[in-house]
Amino acid sequence: MTVEFTLPPSLEAHEPPEARGRARDGVRLLVSRRADGSVAHRAFRDLPSLLDPGDLLVVNTSATLPAAVRLDRISVHFSTPVPDAGNRMWLVELRRRTGKATRPYSGGCPGEWIPLPGGATLTLVRRRTKRLWEARLSTDVVPYLRRHGAPIRYGYVRRDWPAAAYQTAFAHDRSAGGAEMPSAARPFTPDLVTRLVSRGVLISPITLHTGVASPEAHEPPYTERYSVPEPTAALVEHVRARGARVIAVGTTAVRALETAVDAAGRVRASSGWTEHVVTPENGVRAVDGLLTGLHEPRSSHLMMLAAIAGRDLLAATYEAALAERYLWHEFGDLNLIM
Repeated sequence: MTVEFTLPPSLEAHEPPEARGRARDGVRLLVSRRADGSVAHRAFRDLPSLLDPGDLLVVNTSATLPAAVRLDRISVHFSTPVPDAGNRMWLVELRRRTGKATRPYSGGCPGEWIPLPGGATLTLVRRRTKRLWEARLSTDVVPYLRRHGAPIRYGYVRRDWPAAAYQTAFAHDRSAGGAEMPSAARPFTPDLVTRLVSRGVLISPITLHTGVASPEAHEPPYTERYSVPEPTAALVEHVRARGARVIAVGTTAVRALETAVDAAGRVRASSGWTEHVVTPENGVRAVDGLLTGLHEPRSSHLMMLAAIAGRDLLAATYEAALAERYLWHEFGDLNLIM
């Protein structure tokens, strides 16, 4: 299920809001309510007033890796580890450098080795999808990326930004991380978190390390590492039992929570690798709302949004976002779906 629209380049956020003279939490917030089909325009700083005491925000604590290694003609985007294959075997995407942007690169063959900065070597093992390779680095991947990588940047972001621009207020544990930022949490600031807690809104963590996006192919998400800790699982069940709302901050938080739902519909502590894809057909059982960015036409994320909002409300939301010139992508505006 998709929402058909054309995204004009003028509505792509080309830089962080700080570069536009705003604070991190100075973005706009589109509020969509399924109960009455309404769509309202607010500021992200209004979030505490839109939630009730006892509501629970579930946030992703994944840090963002500098997952792009740039060579003269191509870039290597490190996505996720290959399950149970050690610290050196990862899925990677090869992308051709075209000026300041990159495009998918269809070259490469099994056994080919690619010299990387710092004396490392990447060996292509086999294709996993049309765009992703299983590849082996000659050293452990995460420490290598910390020394030689840069944040993944797509063509709509016109210049490099420091790694700190791609970290959220909830990120921790530099021993691991995701290829791309869990960007729905980016606008949260310490002041806003304090206001939420003062209002009685609860905040609890999950972790899901994201792989690379597919801005050209619009592929569904594939296997990703996640963890729903016991305190979070227990708090979700407590909040639901009291009739309050569980609101996921980002599609990654939805995926982790829905993976952790057992056969009886209860959220249980869980960790490992998830292949779960949320669609309108299978719906959601753990969440009552979603705070998310605005997603591209044909993006697989729109299936998840349709499962939560319903297609009619989702279509009305995106129509309003286009009409009022909201900004898309990781540095753009937000959408709260209740």
